[in-house]
Amino acid sequence: MAGGAQTRQAEAGKRYDVFHTDCAARDVVDHVTSRWGVWVLISLRSNNLRFYELRDSIQGISEKMLAQTLRALVQDNLVWREVEPTTPPQVTYGLTDFGRDIGEPLTELFDRITRRLPPVAQ
Repeated sequence: MAGGAQTRQAEAGKRYDVFHTDCAARDVVDHVTSRWGVWVLISLRSNNLRFYELRDSIQGISEKMLAQTLRALVQDNLVWREVEPTTPPQVTYGLTDFGRDIGEPLTELFDRITRRLPPVAQ
């Protein structure tokens, strides 16, 4: 049966069926909620950052994982990428309107979590 349940696309005005494996919205959710996707979106919420600034702001992420995560988020139109033609090239990243819209509830979630945790011992 061609065009089975798992490959259905959203019709005009209808929602995506995120419980099916071939749903485009599911891919975006997977990228946002990946191990590093959340941290990239939160790191970019206030400022546009260059690649190395972004890497330094997220402790524990390798350059390879940051590059892969950014590539997926740019493809999903959550993050924009600007390359300055210098030697070496300087690449800056920032949130698109869609990325800000998705990042806002993530920021709120982390704010709620940190408010409920016990104070950090000094």
